[in-house]
Amino acid sequence: MTHLTVHEWGRTLVHNVTGPAPMGTFTRTEANALLRAARSHALANQSGTNILVDLYSELGAQQVVGVIAAPGCSLEILPKIDIATDESDETIRARLVAMLNVALGLKLGDGQALAMARQKETLLDILIRLFADRLLAEARRGLPRGYMAQEDDLAALRGRLDVIRQFTHHAVRPDRLACRFDTLIPDTPLLRIMKACVVLLRRHARALETQRRLDELRFILADVSDVAVGALPWAQVRIDRTNRRWESLYQLAKLFLKREWQRTNHDAKASQGITLLFAMNDLFEEYIAALARKAMQGSNLTVHSQGGLRYCLMEEGESGRPRFQTTPDILIKRNNQVQMVIDTKWKLIVRNPEDKKRGVSQSDVYQMMAYARLYRCRQVILLYPHHAGLGAEAQDVGYSMMEGNERLRIASVDLLYGEAAITQRLRELIFQAKFLHTPTAV
Repeated sequence: MTHLTVHEWGRTLVHNVTGPAPMGTFTRTEANALLRAARSHALANQSGTNILVDLYSELGAQQVVGVIAAPGCSLEILPKIDIATDESDETIRARLVAMLNVALGLKLGDGQALAMARQKETLLDILIRLFADRLLAEARRGLPRGYMAQEDDLAALRGRLDVIRQFTHHAVRPDRLACRFDTLIPDTPLLRIMKACVVLLRRHARALETQRRLDELRFILADVSDVAVGALPWAQVRIDRTNRRWESLYQLAKLFLKREWQRTNHDAKASQGITLLFAMNDLFEEYIAALARKAMQGSNLTVHSQGGLRYCLMEEGESGRPRFQTTPDILIKRNNQVQMVIDTKWKLIVRNPEDKKRGVSQSDVYQMMAYARLYRCRQVILLYPHHAGLGAEAQDVGYSMMEGNERLRIASVDLLYGEAAITQRLRELIFQAKFLHTPTAV
């Protein structure tokens, strides 16, 4: 098994000559398998070149992070925005786990997740181990159970008598009673999903301790029905007060088994492995939106992601239709009125005196001007990840828009800091606007 790690936009070597590949290199067969896995993923374009590019002697990663798995090999792609620093893979992986935890609401807890990230475990290894540890802890506390209607012929009455069956099948058998009753059993839709996830992850867990825990879980869940991944009862799962402590486990299971915004991909065949990929633009946006909601707690402002949906143009004529719909990343509202638009950009900006535009794309500026006009808000922010090239202080530069009173701000947020510091930074950015009143601390 070959397991290698590369960063966004990075490259890994491919050995195209017949024979064993040197350490740290994929064989051509392994490279082709990874390329096929990339092309089959939900995030991929038709050729998969937005995930992996075949450069013959190298594989080039694009702007996605996660794990691409294929028979006999896997490639881990980590985020890398700060090219001026030489951070270890363990540090970057820990930051990625923290971002996933916040963006997806996994409630992993900082301690265990970050400790595992620093032990040279891959992202897939970390998530499998966290799932196994948490599921085992909850299973030992007791499995959630549900009532299931059953029918049986018994010597004593249990539940209700099935009159029709009693007087047809047992007319001459007074010693047998046709009973209908409800039984409290663990074979619930939630646990069927948990068992399917355990079975899938057992095939891909590499650490012996993780394998042992997954084996123990299969034994604990022996009375739960085996259901194929494609037939799992997602719609039947209900999270309520009786099983609330299983909610984060349910979210983790969805991460492994179900295709949602994070584009988790799996193949029905065990040999195809599992592939977890996240577009960094989307992940950065969800991470900032989640922390912005936390920053706005206690105020009269609300945070909305991927909302708005207003159109730029209207066709002329009686049957004219609106065209060019917009979806701002983050809207800050008060009493349902848009007060601010924040657009996140996972790209580098520069602090170069000779670059008057500070590395900001002209198309991004046009986009923000359109948002200011369409949503009738005076404040719009382009938010970038901070890096060493910008200096020690976070970027925060304001511009007044011509022929209007709107204001565009170019700002950065440093992901090296903890969740609390980033939340405070977002709070300051939002309440620095002149028309917004900073509430008292909660």
